[in-house]
This record gives sequence, structure tokens and C-alpha cells, in this order.
Amino acid sequence: MSGLKIFSDAKPDAPMIATTDADVMAKELSAIGVQFERWHSPVTLSPADSAAVILEAYKPYLDDLMGAKGAGSADVIKLTPDNPNAAALRQTFLAEHVHTEDEIRFFVHGSGHFVMHVDGRVYDAHCEAGDLISVPANTRHWFDAGEQPFFTALRVFTDTSGWVAHFTGDTISERFPVA
Repeated sequence: MSGLKIFSDAKPDAPMIATTDADVMAKELSAIGVQFERWHSPVTLSPADSAAVILEAYKPYLDDLMGAKGAGSADVIKLTPDNPNAAALRQTFLAEHVHTEDEIRFFVHGSGHFVMHVDGRVYDAHCEAGDLISVPANTRHWFDAGEQPFFTALRVFTDTSGWVAHFTGDTISERFPVA
């Protein structure tokens, strides 16, 4: 189930807020500029479906989203536990970083945690299939899909160079492991 936990960045063991209510999640995340939505779609896909099939199935939703965000294209990213690079890929995104453009993801299958570090607070947004999250450019964050990662997500972007992670050097993510 999707959820949000908000912590003081000095107290990783004591969430100030913990909720699975999508409306509360959207409201709390909106306060820091993060967009969160649940998409209720009749689209049913298999994790084995190709990127082309997934993109075509979500085309009407993507067209609306890209128009609203001014984005130019979308692609599909998949990560499964049997990927020989799964551990290395996970490690890459566990360190706090920023991007020069919004990081927009829609979860088709599986789940992952987008963890944002803003104004002395840590916002751990656990996203699952059907969730859309848009993290504004230059927002300090990290991502974790766990030791056995399984997700398929649509990525929306204007310029792929905006996806390059610029690491902050802060080790805060080590104090906030996702549960």
C-alpha cells in the first residue's frame, strides 16, 4: 500500500506523520512542491510486456501529463531482482542527489520509495502501481526499491541530461533506511 512518513531529519526513528491516505499524502507532499496522484486506469498489463506496449497503453495519460508539464517524451524503466546489475543500480540511487529537471515517475508495476530531504524534514513516499510522483528539479532526494527491487515505471522528461544525478555528499540517506 502506498504511504508517506515524515520525519525530522534529526529523528529517523520517530515519524511525525505516517499515513496511507492518498489525499493526505498529496496534501503533505504538495506543501514541498511534490505532486502525488493515484491514477485509476482501466489499463491492465503484464510485467513481461515490452516498453512499446506499455507506452502505447498509457499514451492518453502521458499525452495529458506531458502537455501539462511541458515535457517532450517518455520511456519505461524496469528493474527486477534477477537483473545482474540490480545491487549496483540500487546503490547508485541510495545517495542523496538532485536533478536539473523534475523527476516524474508513474509506477506501472511494483513499488519504490522516493525520499525527499526538504527544510529539515525527510519525506518518505512509498509509491506503488498506479501512483504518479513528480519531484521538482533541485529537490534533494534518493530512491530505494529495496534489496529485491521490482518495479516498472514510466519516466517523463524534457531533456535526458536533466536525469543526471548530482550528488550532494550528504550521508543522510544512511540514517533513514526505508522499511
